[in-house]
Amino acid sequence: MSTTSEPRTDVRRADRLLNKWAVEQQTSLDITTIYRKMKAGTFPQPVRIGKRRVAWRESDIAAWQANLEVGTRL
Repeated sequence: MSTTSEPRTDVRRADRLLNKWAVEQQTSLDITTIYRKMKAGTFPQPVRIGKRRVAWRESDIAAWQANLEVGTRL
């Protein structure tokens, strides 16, 4: 029995990091509104990926959108 090291294929797409432009496009919100909602605690916080750069986890944005959809259903 030989063991070979294969690349991991179980990395989920939802764990990608999105920059502010991708978040704006995915949510249809401008960056000012995103930061205002973050301050109010109604939008996911980003992760710092550099000295002056942040990104959002795609899974956090998807969960936020799912909660919006649940909240609007009657």
